Amino acid sequence: METGYPPTARTTPTRYRERARYDRETVHQILDASLICHLGYVSAGRPVVLPTTHARLGETLYLHGSTGSGPLLAAGAAPSGLPVCVTVTLVDGLVLARAAMHHSVNFRSVVVLGDARVVDDVAEKLRALAGLLDHLAPGRAADCRPPNPRELAATGVLALDLVEVSAKVRTGGPADDPEDCALPHWAGVVPVSVAAGAPVPAADLASGTPLPTYLREPRR
Repeated sequence: METGYPPTARTTPTRYRERARYDRETVHQILDASLICHLGYVSAGRPVVLPTTHARLGETLYLHGSTGSGPLLAAGAAPSGLPVCVTVTLVDGLVLARAAMHHSVNFRSVVVLGDARVVDDVAEKLRALAGLLDHLAPGRAADCRPPNPRELAATGVLALDLVEVSAKVRTGGPADDPEDCALPHWAGVVPVSVAAGAPVPAADLASGTPLPTYLREPRR
């Protein structure tokens, strides 16, 4: 397998090209760390962007939805798949500069372009749904009731092959102009992270139900 995704005209940034990344390791790490993605497509001639959950299984990105949702209906009506743009972004820090113009954020992002298809095969759909659960909490798919036929029929999954993909990464401190460095304003980076707190049991949880091992040390 190639170690990187070949750049295309659509995945080459017009600004800060030096921040672009095309290696699979970087792309996979960002996709796997993000809890939410944004799905963009065109509906009735107008752009629509929707947040949803996702999971990467190998070189396929699976997106969760309802069988009655706009993207699923549109993808089902498109013989060759629904043209989409899927993005994820992780914010790692607030970059505060002395000059207003040079404020920024440290981030890691991924853009995936392609034609999404509806997952109709039951076995693939079950694998994708399990992957979506394990993406939220690794080990959860084996620790809950699987979907029944009615639930499975009401749940939609889109599949998008990772072919036209790029990542973009910004790190480091502010890039103030030399003449501004003597100004009496604080400059630097405020780190930002997402962390899971202590699990809160449901009000109707049976007494004595143990906390699963996979929740004792959350990865986020």
